[in-house]
Amino acid sequence: MSATTTSPSVKVFLLPDLGEGLTEAELVNWLVAEGDTVSVDQPVAEVETAKSMVEVPSPFAGVVAQLHGEAGTTINVGAPLISVRPDGAAPETVAATAASTGNPDAEAYREEERAGVSVPTDAEVAAAPDIADSGAESSSESGGGSGNVLIGYGTPGTGTGGRTRRRRGDAGSAAAPAAAPASESAEVPETLTGQEAPAAESEQRAVLCISPLVRKLARDAGLNLSSVEGTGADGMVLRRDVERALQASAGTSAEKQETLPDSSSSTSSSRQSTAGEVDQDRRSGLRIAERIPVRGVRKAVAEAMTRSRREIPEATVWVDVDATALLDLRADLKRRQPDATPGLLAFVARFALAGIARYPELNTRIVEREDGSSEILKFDGVNLGIAAQTDRGLLVPAVQRADRMSARELDAEIRRLAAVAREGKATPAELTSGTFTLNNYGVFGVDGSAAIINHPEAAILGLGRIIDRPWVVNGELAVRKVTELTLTFDHRVCDGGVAGGFLRYVADAIENPGGVLADL
Repeated sequence: MSATTTSPSVKVFLLPDLGEGLTEAELVNWLVAEGDTVSVDQPVAEVETAKSMVEVPSPFAGVVAQLHGEAGTTINVGAPLISVRPDGAAPETVAATAASTGNPDAEAYREEERAGVSVPTDAEVAAAPDIADSGAESSSESGGGSGNVLIGYGTPGTGTGGRTRRRRGDAGSAAAPAAAPASESAEVPETLTGQEAPAAESEQRAVLCISPLVRKLARDAGLNLSSVEGTGADGMVLRRDVERALQASAGTSAEKQETLPDSSSSTSSSRQSTAGEVDQDRRSGLRIAERIPVRGVRKAVAEAMTRSRREIPEATVWVDVDATALLDLRADLKRRQPDATPGLLAFVARFALAGIARYPELNTRIVEREDGSSEILKFDGVNLGIAAQTDRGLLVPAVQRADRMSARELDAEIRRLAAVAREGKATPAELTSGTFTLNNYGVFGVDGSAAIINHPEAAILGLGRIIDRPWVVNGELAVRKVTELTLTFDHRVCDGGVAGGFLRYVADAIENPGGVLADL
């Protein structure tokens, strides 16, 4: 659900799902201010997700009544982003609407605890008091919204419906409130109408917490939430409350010190020590110079790499390759066509794509089915991911249907994707659609690497630096241009014979490029 109407006058736009699997975004910059007039589809904010920087357009036209959040803060998907009132409406209605809407933190809590159950209207609650636990869907608002679609959400009028997407890994979560264990089922959020729960239910209800993530933070640190004073609405425990409690007890347990969260100020990349305290690491005894929050692209990379290591039984094969003939071929082309000669990476990409055509097992993906079984997906075509190092971290934009491209076309698209990735303008589709990855780590001056597979793909091919090495040619020692190819593959989808056959094919193509290119 991306937008909601809280009164006949004021409309609240909720932060939409900006990409598959994303649950939060960092508010980088507001493009409008309170009191500004906005039109439908006008960008109102710049947000950075774990995958890209995007501009969020408003689905409403009118006057900006309220901006929910400051630059530098992290906003959960489904939380209020901006409130808009019709041009000419009385500003007094904004305050009344804000009061009736309730605490945005409480709404975010309800969204996360229900894990995909849409918020019912007041009329629906009156007609069926237990609707909050029924898993019923609420339909999206009808009326004059934008027909535009922003990466994963539809504005009113698009017919996309108002159902909130269930999070990955939350199988059966719609029924979770009713089926949870006794210790968890007592955690019942306040009713959506703002009325208090019955006395018996209130006695059973556990501490109201802003989100399961904060609850887990306290649990992992051994902190009892009942001992934490909540500063949110109705005593709700917020993240900053848990942080404050952990700071107060930091001196009693080194283990708790290790679990201290980063930054009580979302606009700073590091947290300074409080007055009179020494910010010291208890394990090493050294002073902590800086605390850097793990978020955005760095957080996404860490999670993806951890998941890859945890879920994929990988194996690695490598081979040294004489690339002298390929370098000579490219030098000859460059003399004749200096402005239209593909780079070496484009040639290697073309050879890898030809190898995938012979060994399609490497262009697959394993998925888990609902019944607990697994299946291997084979694709009709290749989206070739190109690992690119940027200021925001390692990104892997994908060349769509690379198998249909020539070396020149690949070269142009690789250069374009690398540029947009470094500028932070690559779309989530470009960053998540790869089926096989090529990584040129030779640009960092290294010979080889046992790379981590870009989950959920099945293989990654690495190219090391090209250097002069002694090499035996026709029984005689010579100095040749040698590189190292490394293939890391998912042993569930293929065995060493397939991996070795593919790697040998690419190596032979690099050593004898003329014969291979003649067949492509």
